[in-house]
Amino acid sequence: ETFKLEKTGRMGKTKDDPKREKKTDETPEMKGTKRKGKDGNKREVKRGKDKKIAMPTSGEIHDWTNEEFDSVFVEQIWQEGFFKDLKQTMILELGNYLTYLWNHYNPEESSTEHVMSIMAMVNEKFREGVPAWDVFRGREEDFSKMFGKILSVEITYPLATLITVFLINCFQSLEEDMVREECMKLVSPGLWVSVSQERRNREFKLQPRAAKIWERFQKSDKSKTNRHYIPAFLDLYLATLDSLTASHVTKPSPDALLKIEFCERAVELMLDLVSQVPTRRFFLLLLRDKHVVLRSSQAPLYTTDTPRKLFLQLVLMLRFFEGFEVDTYTGDSLDEDQIANRQADQVRDLQKLVFEHFYDTPLKEIALSNISAVGTPDALLTYLRRLPDHHLRSLAHHLSLLPENSNHPPAMITHIITNEFEKRMSQLEAVNNMPVYPTEDILWDDNVIPSDEYTGEHCLALPKLNLQFLSLYDYLYRNFDLYRLESAYEIRGDIEDAVARCNARIDPSGNQGKGSTTFTGWSRMALPISEFHIESVGKSLLGENHPSEVTGRISYDVSNCKGRLRDEWDSLKLHDVLFLVTLRPLLHLGQPAQDTLPFCQQYGVHSVRGCEVHQLLDEKNKVIKDQEHEVATPAGTLRTLRVWLDPSQYKIDMETKEEDVYGSFNLLVRRRPKENNFKAVLETIRELMNTNTAVPEWLHDTFLGYGNPKEANIASHKEYLDYVDTFLHVDHLKACFPEAKIKWLNAKGHATSDAASLQPPFKLQFPEKSKDGSEGSLTVLAYEPINAGPYPQDIPKKNAVPFTPTQVKGITSGMNTGLTLIVGPPGTGKTDVAVQIISNWYHNFPQQRTLLVTHSNQALNQLFEKLIQLDIDERHLLRLGHGNELLETSKDFSKMGRVNLVLERRLLKLKEVERLGKSLGFQADVAYTCETAEHFYLSHVKEVWDRYLSQVSNNCQAAARLFPFKNFFSDVGELFPGKSGEEDLAIAQGCWVHLDRLFSELREARAFELLRNPYDRANFLLTKQAKIVAMTCTHAAIKRKELIQLGFQYDNLLMEEAGQILEIETFIPMLLQKEDMGKSKLKRVVLIGDHHQLPPIVKNIAFQKYSHLDQSLFTRLIRLGVPTVQLDSQGRARPSIAQLYNWRYSHLGNLPVTSSSHFTKANPGFAFDYQMVDVADYNGKGEMTPGPHFYQNLGEAEYLVAVYMYMRLLGYPADKITILTTYNGQKELLRDVITSRCSHPFFGKPKKISTVDRYQGQQNDYVLLSLVRTKGVGHIRDVRRLVVAMSRARLGLYVFCRKNLFSNCFELTPAFSKFLQRPTQLQLVQDEGYPCSRTVDAPTHPFPVEDVIHMGRLVEQMQQSLADQMQAEKPAEAVPVPQPPALTQEKKNTSQNGKEEEEEES
Repeated sequence: ETFKLEKTGRMGKTKDDPKREKKTDETPEMKGTKRKGKDGNKREVKRGKDKKIAMPTSGEIHDWTNEEFDSVFVEQIWQEGFFKDLKQTMILELGNYLTYLWNHYNPEESSTEHVMSIMAMVNEKFREGVPAWDVFRGREEDFSKMFGKILSVEITYPLATLITVFLINCFQSLEEDMVREECMKLVSPGLWVSVSQERRNREFKLQPRAAKIWERFQKSDKSKTNRHYIPAFLDLYLATLDSLTASHVTKPSPDALLKIEFCERAVELMLDLVSQVPTRRFFLLLLRDKHVVLRSSQAPLYTTDTPRKLFLQLVLMLRFFEGFEVDTYTGDSLDEDQIANRQADQVRDLQKLVFEHFYDTPLKEIALSNISAVGTPDALLTYLRRLPDHHLRSLAHHLSLLPENSNHPPAMITHIITNEFEKRMSQLEAVNNMPVYPTEDILWDDNVIPSDEYTGEHCLALPKLNLQFLSLYDYLYRNFDLYRLESAYEIRGDIEDAVARCNARIDPSGNQGKGSTTFTGWSRMALPISEFHIESVGKSLLGENHPSEVTGRISYDVSNCKGRLRDEWDSLKLHDVLFLVTLRPLLHLGQPAQDTLPFCQQYGVHSVRGCEVHQLLDEKNKVIKDQEHEVATPAGTLRTLRVWLDPSQYKIDMETKEEDVYGSFNLLVRRRPKENNFKAVLETIRELMNTNTAVPEWLHDTFLGYGNPKEANIASHKEYLDYVDTFLHVDHLKACFPEAKIKWLNAKGHATSDAASLQPPFKLQFPEKSKDGSEGSLTVLAYEPINAGPYPQDIPKKNAVPFTPTQVKGITSGMNTGLTLIVGPPGTGKTDVAVQIISNWYHNFPQQRTLLVTHSNQALNQLFEKLIQLDIDERHLLRLGHGNELLETSKDFSKMGRVNLVLERRLLKLKEVERLGKSLGFQADVAYTCETAEHFYLSHVKEVWDRYLSQVSNNCQAAARLFPFKNFFSDVGELFPGKSGEEDLAIAQGCWVHLDRLFSELREARAFELLRNPYDRANFLLTKQAKIVAMTCTHAAIKRKELIQLGFQYDNLLMEEAGQILEIETFIPMLLQKEDMGKSKLKRVVLIGDHHQLPPIVKNIAFQKYSHLDQSLFTRLIRLGVPTVQLDSQGRARPSIAQLYNWRYSHLGNLPVTSSSHFTKANPGFAFDYQMVDVADYNGKGEMTPGPHFYQNLGEAEYLVAVYMYMRLLGYPADKITILTTYNGQKELLRDVITSRCSHPFFGKPKKISTVDRYQGQQNDYVLLSLVRTKGVGHIRDVRRLVVAMSRARLGLYVFCRKNLFSNCFELTPAFSKFLQRPTQLQLVQDEGYPCSRTVDAPTHPFPVEDVIHMGRLVEQMQQSLADQMQAEKPAEAVPVPQPPALTQEKKNTSQNGKEEEEEES
């Protein structure tokens, strides 16, 4: 059947569509796409009288931007079904077909086919993950009319699916004003018109807030809403669902497949509507009134047992969110008591109803029973099955569940009633009982963990991370689920790799002729298990339904592991996660592998279970390694592991598995430690779900996606903010506030007009805005900094960075209470801004503590290296986690390093106290301990100083003569110059500051005398003494429980690289401390990042595209409209190179440093500072794929390496050159070619050969970039990746690619249009060496390079010339001439599962 949506939004039947076509199953990869249209089956359509244009089936990508509009052509494209073929749709979208359609859209004249084509192209944009709404901006009224026309077209099932997908995309884009306006017309209180009056009245009685909403709606203009579309859509869904029988599900026809796909997408749309508060509050009542979830769970599509489980999983998710524990109208979370009270009230109302109307029926016992006896489905079913049909229908009507004339069968009515009153398991209880380790049922279920081939054509049973969340629990639940599945995807890859390498086979002669499993291969990460058995099963704890602990014992042999490999296996430590695998291969020894079978069948994977290391024992049962023991040389080769198993999984296995899963494990798999911390992170998230998570009030609503995002930053207008060394001088301050009216105050607080005489530091007080929007004067107070002491080391370090006005704006915002977002484009000094914010916090709020978090160790080290250059006492700095050894300083900022520093400084300071005592004439040992030093300070030193102050209070001229500590400071030289009494007194006060700081440091070190254990000392340092604590986001997630137990506290949080950190890994660092009286102690949060660069790394493409797991909190807050400070001046790259990416930012200019000679000198040997080099096929080949997703291009690799050799021959330092590519396959090939061609020591290797993604956050003077692809643009089409690629070079960028492919891509046009202004053949300048005096704009006589062969010959000639020159200078020595070897062949992918191996980088 097909349905028609009339203009009112109501649906009615129409005739069958005879033109319905079967949906294609063709894969979307454009591997065969050709640029010149060589396909002999090309279809063409006449345009005008004579002109013809190739249809998309030819594979030709045609740029539609400036084409003359032809409505007949557009209609034929639609009617011929091109949008049913994904490959053809991709070709149209790549040709900018959407812009062509929208530019010629006329609300009055455009056909339905035209409108549907626009809708289809929007869907394709979303599928590809590129911006879709930009083209519509400026024509919001036309967009509204187009949206209405989409909802009123005559549709078939394929079209119904397309429209549903379009609505899904719209409801996922509510931050777009024009989209939100149209969507909210569909989901409004008007939906309740379609709810039965009885159900509506019952809801209003239970929820007075809903009654008020309905009352306001009744008085409003109802013409602004489309209240019938969603109800009609649900009717269409239910009718479609009812039309699918069990035979349709088990053996689906093409038409049945279309209906199934529509039902799946419809459930996805309903999920989106119930998982956001603005739509949920109106849609949920309609969903329940129509009993959609229950009717879906009773349909054959749900109940029929088939391999296609997607619909079932989607309905279970819909059921979960329908009953989500949140108040629908307020958005407040419901605790267990509130839920129990609501359920009890429902049952009590049922009992009253039965007592009043059905007392003489079999339901009489319900009225007399206790609530708990009625609240179970089985008990209620027992009573309901005794009722006659008419009583059953009457009961449903009295309960406002069904209209009086309902035609539902009795069985359905019974289910509807029981579903309304049954007591459901708490969602928190369900999460707590969920196993942490993935099993084989999850690992190889493509609906749960999609394969690498996911294209976005179909929906998935996965939660989504979008703009809004129902509650903090909802936020944590979705992130928990997705993080668990992303971890499982990575685990699956590791297990598949290990299992494939081990290559299990059946040995018929084994096990006394019964056959046994033997391993014919070998893997570094897996070993055969000799024996496994369960050691103990602990009794359940109170309130839990699973064992408290399950321990197992694993035996294995390491005799085949030698040297470093055995050390790796013997290095297994406490809490390391391992996986136990049962393999039952189908193939016997000698039989070849069957690659056509699914992985589990091919290798016989029967079961997978995770475990955690408790103890590792050697052959003599001695502990090899744990927290307290470590055996130098383990005995023998037999090893025993005692492990903890997952109690929840064990319970499930005992209840559901017919055989003993734990008696058959035969393979032990380990993972690299760096990637194996998922369990700790998941347990942290689950622990957060079980506690009352306190988020600051100023952040809570914004975090969940509601409220006014502009209220997240609270500016202070009453207090002065000390900017310390932020401003270098008065003129610098004026330049930072060019439009402000400034009121100047001198050090005495008196107003002055002589601003030039004032010297930093300055304190600033900002004016409040008046009601008319005008601002008052900015008050600037210049103050005299205290004299810090007479010694050179007492002089405070000062900032030397001349911050720009925008940078100062970011620093100011960071000093305010609340949330600050700073967008830092490449090279704009965001690290300097972060360091200055921390320094200002340190000086303005000396009693507060700061937490510094970054994504990578490298970024953390960069921040630390700049922090120690400012006026921050290094004893207050602490760095947690690994990576401290990479700091470019001899100082150790780890916990033990800081403890050692405190102890060393304690001894030095005590010697100073001893010297002070002798200078004052004390013979007693006043510096034996910190305690005696403190006693000496309080009873003598302080008394001496107070007496001195009273003596000079009215006679400062005697300050030098009466100073009591002259002997102690005698090593300074002439302490008092004698210019004036006031100056002498200031010097004396500086000396006292030095002494006071001496005793203050000893006071802090006193605890280290009392604490004798290094562990206790380190924890005291962390929780009490350190003022600035730094760690990575991963370390924060892993160590949260430990930090909470230690009582760690902090007031300010700054996160660098926030755009690269996962949502949950950004949220956890906000919750590393206990709440204070139910409130968070957090006062300031500063997130610094760049959402225009690459997002967090998510390996599974489905979790990226469908679930948006790669969306950072930083990006989401920007989408929500939280105000940002965008740094607007870059100083990294030449201005010409910066033009390749500054179009992505508003008003990104250049710092004055870019005009220095360093940036104006030309690149020796090159005519241009940046250039795109067109690389043709090499030996008849372009891109190659030796393995799936393992792209290589030998021509580009050879060309790029030849240019690198050319640069080295000219004298370029190797550490100034970086080679980048967009694919790991090309990275491996480039490394091979470099190794082969640059084996001579003269060339060496470049500083880095890496992928663009891995190189984010780093830069170099010269970058050679290979884009690899020749058949399709690939993922460089993501503008964020393009920005990263273009912004890594400071002085020279040379891009090797296929010109026609990349220059025709719409998204890349802003950058590549600049490349095309220059020749696409590499232009060299002869007779130059590094460095050169030529400027960038100086005229040259360039020498064009024709191709890679030409470049290779040129390099060979230069090599020979250099060798001849060296030989002439040193004739007695034989000078080896580096010769280019034979052409390098493409590198094959060596991994068993065809996936690229991740690069090891710190």
